[in-house]
Amino acid sequence: MEINKNISTTTSGYKRRILSILFQALIWLGLVVIWYLILTFTIDMPREHKLRHSTDKLRSEYAKMSDYYNEITQVIDNVERRDENVFRKLFESNPYDLTTTSDSERIVLYESLVDMDNDELLETLNLKTQNAVNQNESLKASYVDMIYAIETTPLSIDCIPAIQPVNNKQLTLLAAGKKPLINPFHRAMREHHGVDYLIPEGTPIFATADGVVLSLSEKNSTHGKAITIDHGNGYQTSYSHLLDTRVKRGQKVKRGDIIALSGNSGLSFAPHLHYEVIYNSMRVDPIHYFFLELNAEEYQRMTRIALSSMQSFD
Repeated sequence: MEINKNISTTTSGYKRRILSILFQALIWLGLVVIWYLILTFTIDMPREHKLRHSTDKLRSEYAKMSDYYNEITQVIDNVERRDENVFRKLFESNPYDLTTTSDSERIVLYESLVDMDNDELLETLNLKTQNAVNQNESLKASYVDMIYAIETTPLSIDCIPAIQPVNNKQLTLLAAGKKPLINPFHRAMREHHGVDYLIPEGTPIFATADGVVLSLSEKNSTHGKAITIDHGNGYQTSYSHLLDTRVKRGQKVKRGDIIALSGNSGLSFAPHLHYEVIYNSMRVDPIHYFFLELNAEEYQRMTRIALSSMQSFD
């Protein structure tokens, strides 16, 4: 019995010793894990430190490039606003770009940017910034050329048709543009050489530039009562289907002077004004000569209205 008791005591001692060792091991393991976590969250390893600072540098460069890009964009916008209503030499530049990015294209662009990593975004921003810089330099050069052309051109700016011949601030009076349209009398497509303003009889008509009254037509002509003004250097304007004229042949007029009242004379389908701009004996689109009144958005709207018209009034 005594031997068995001794064996039991010895076995119990071993168990306690093993449990004590396991308990100490767990404590040390826990301390090691806690220490590792402390080191992980408080002290960067060399590789982690390098990656963290590399990201910081990219973010700093991206912020600087973004600021620079915004500055360049603002400069370009300022130049475009200053240049948007002025054509090249003799104001014969191309019209504004009427294309706009659709919503679907914007979504695709956004998704492509979201999928890019920092390096790709930085490269894209660098490319856009460089394009913006190049565009800015090009606009500056064109503006200098334009100023030189204006200063060396003997023609006064006041002698270039630059406003609408009627009060059309709401842009609602234009009814037909310069393009092939259905003639209301022949019911066939014919070239329409000017623009039509659908206005009541007796509406004041303005001279669109300084000049001299070249000719006055009578009611029995196709254009009815009409006025032609010579502005010099190849520019002329004509105003047709008038009710009454307020000027005489050879009379000098200033831009904005009331020269007539609108009517329905001549071969006219309804009371309206037919207005033309002639440059070097060629009829040009009058909408391109409203730059003293219209900004880029209004110019686009007027152009769309002209393109949407289907029938002329004369």
